[in-house]
Amino acid sequence: MARSMWSGSISFGLVNVPVKLYTAVRQKDVHFHMLTKDGHCRVRRKLVCPDDDREVDYKETTRGYEIAPDQYVVFEEGELEALRPEASRAIQILDFVSLADIDPIYFQKPYYLAPDERAGKSYHLLLRAMRDAKRVAIATFVMRQKQYLAAIRPTDKLLLLETMNYSDEIVQPEEIPGLDDMPEVDQRELKMAKQLIDALAGDFQPDKYRDEYREQLLEIIEKKSRGQEVRIAPPPEEPARVLNLMKALEASLAEAKKSRKATPRRKKSA
Repeated sequence: MARSMWSGSISFGLVNVPVKLYTAVRQKDVHFHMLTKDGHCRVRRKLVCPDDDREVDYKETTRGYEIAPDQYVVFEEGELEALRPEASRAIQILDFVSLADIDPIYFQKPYYLAPDERAGKSYHLLLRAMRDAKRVAIATFVMRQKQYLAAIRPTDKLLLLETMNYSDEIVQPEEIPGLDDMPEVDQRELKMAKQLIDALAGDFQPDKYRDEYREQLLEIIEKKSRGQEVRIAPPPEEPARVLNLMKALEASLAEAKKSRKATPRRKKSA
């Protein structure tokens, strides 16, 4: 059962909708600890001053922003505390926009917004109104001493909140080198590339994609925990690169067609 990580209310106009925030994604990365070579002792990091190799207690530290090599603007904790956004339990809606107008590059992390016990009719009213209007709410809120920009969109059963990047955090394409010297596209190669895309096209089936590395790693961890000896095969050699673009497209298209014959597409339900 999921547990709420934050509670507050959605505020738009003079209407307040009490809600609870739940994480919508469970990360399944495999994390390791640093151990001594014999694997018996977990190694821990210490704060050390490199000038005299003296260990520094966390209570003796302060925070600084580097403005030049080894030159810092120093802040006391009280100064930073005064600058932090004011704690609030309100998700303030600023605008309603079309989802198609939001480039996916702005999205960060999804959360579910579920109705609080006090929400009653107001939550479902907002959900239904946004769904019928086909609109997404752009809002701000404060969580864990940080102000977030967020998009709230309606789904079939509940509201989904997605934290967003601010516009000045997005790296603009003009900053990426080499984009001004793109060569002309050969029409035969373009036609073949489109055929390859068509051959690989299909409906999005999220269960089809798996983290094979993580699954293999967890299987080995399980075997090692039972004392089994594990032999890990070396990675297969990468196939030789085809330098001729047309030949690479033709070979890719043939492989895609062969793969599709082996695994036919699912028919769309009526």
